[in-house]
Amino acid sequence: MSTLITVDYVIVGAGSAGAALAARLSEKPGTTVALLEAGPPDDNQFIHIPAAFSKLFRSEYDWDYSTASQPGLAGRKIYWPRGKTLGGSSSMNAMMWVRGYAADYDQWASTAGEDWSFQKLLPYFQRIEHVEGATPPGDGADGPLHISRQRSPRPMTEDYLQAVTALGHRVERANQYQPDGFARTMVTQKRGARHSTADAYLRPAAKRRNLTIITDAHATRVRFTGTRATGVDYLHLGQQCQINAGREVILCGGAINTPQLLMLSGIGDSDQLTHHGVTVVHHSPEVGRNLQDHLVAVLSYEADSDTLADAETPRQLISYLAARRGMLTSNVAEAYGFIRSNDTLELADLELLFAPAPFLREGLFQHNGHCATFGTVLLTPRSRGEITLSSSDPLAKPLIDPRYLSDPDGIDRAAIMEGLRACAAIAGTAPLARHLGNYLQPLAEPGTPLEEVLRLALEHYAHTLYHPVGTCRMGRDDHSVVDPELRVRGVDGLRIADASIMPTIIRGHTHAPSVMIGEKAADLIAG
Repeated sequence: MSTLITVDYVIVGAGSAGAALAARLSEKPGTTVALLEAGPPDDNQFIHIPAAFSKLFRSEYDWDYSTASQPGLAGRKIYWPRGKTLGGSSSMNAMMWVRGYAADYDQWASTAGEDWSFQKLLPYFQRIEHVEGATPPGDGADGPLHISRQRSPRPMTEDYLQAVTALGHRVERANQYQPDGFARTMVTQKRGARHSTADAYLRPAAKRRNLTIITDAHATRVRFTGTRATGVDYLHLGQQCQINAGREVILCGGAINTPQLLMLSGIGDSDQLTHHGVTVVHHSPEVGRNLQDHLVAVLSYEADSDTLADAETPRQLISYLAARRGMLTSNVAEAYGFIRSNDTLELADLELLFAPAPFLREGLFQHNGHCATFGTVLLTPRSRGEITLSSSDPLAKPLIDPRYLSDPDGIDRAAIMEGLRACAAIAGTAPLARHLGNYLQPLAEPGTPLEEVLRLALEHYAHTLYHPVGTCRMGRDDHSVVDPELRVRGVDGLRIADASIMPTIIRGHTHAPSVMIGEKAADLIAG
């Protein structure tokens, strides 16, 4: 086994949080930083062409996970894509910049302290953002990550927004502190191309001599001297390697890989670790627990025209390559909005999505005709799942069990069914209804009762919206995995900075808060 280098900070994972953290820590010339990324460089063309992201599914740029069978979803295993390249999932997501509600972060503050309240976190969002048409003081105007209006949205998306207005909803500016309507999606793009955290943070930082970025480096274990983290073992191009951390190791692998690496390194439930032959460094039974995710159920309809069905034609390719305009600049989910499943709720518990495109069978099925897709997202799930080891082999995939729709009172199921009813109502409202024909998903005969169509859509086609969080929960209590300064309890020299530390999932999309966590972690470490 070879020792590559010794640095001050070793960061594992170059995704939404890890890229931001590495860039910020390396801004100080006397500080040495190494960033380990399990995947290859982000040089695939489909990473950078916005509408092409689903072509990365089940490729070398995807961790390609699947869940355990889900009883609430007809016993299906759900495909969980996760980015495995520089930029992580910010290099293969749908580019939606949706911060969530101020109340979501204030809920974090109730368990992790006032420094995690929205007002204390707002400056970090502003530090990140370079929002086109920024509206101060809420939006960031000169940050590294470009957040843009869509360049070439489909006219049918405007029909969708007119339909929701006809049903009594409002259309508003995106990313208000308490959204209360629908919006055109703001996207992480720069001049019509995807703008990942690799683009925003790592490209400018890569020229610094004090930052070392190592791709194809699969972390296998955090090394400890006693209970102090002193480095990371990793596989690089088939060779066993070590890297030493003079100050800290920071895990930024996300809600699946971070708890897996913790457990492989001896931090987790001692019974589980012993079962797999892993030496226990610290008994921390909540590692891997508290898993939360956004479940999405969709209705897809045949459409007459004006969708992204023609995105791959030579004309559209020329438009994209020559001017970064046209259908290939679409993020697919071009509009969204927030609603309540019942009138007793103070805040929204559902998000509705619209895509003038097919997104069938978890995005893995190619449909060549015109199609429009309506989705409903369960924003505040009561169901909780977990990540556990399948083996002590660091290359073996962990067991993922989100336990969708498992809450004993059935509130999750009732809420998402109400969201599907709202989708059907919008699809049946002018001016949108004139574009739509039969169902493409779920497959249902004409005349099938609506409630049966919706049941089929939920049980046989619902899937993840790619937002797993919570598996290394942050809190002030002794049972939390990390404290409010993101230090792993029970050991020294080890922190976590990624979506796994979120105590509860936000009513938004998790890319934005993950970047924010990376930015805040840099300040916590520097402090």
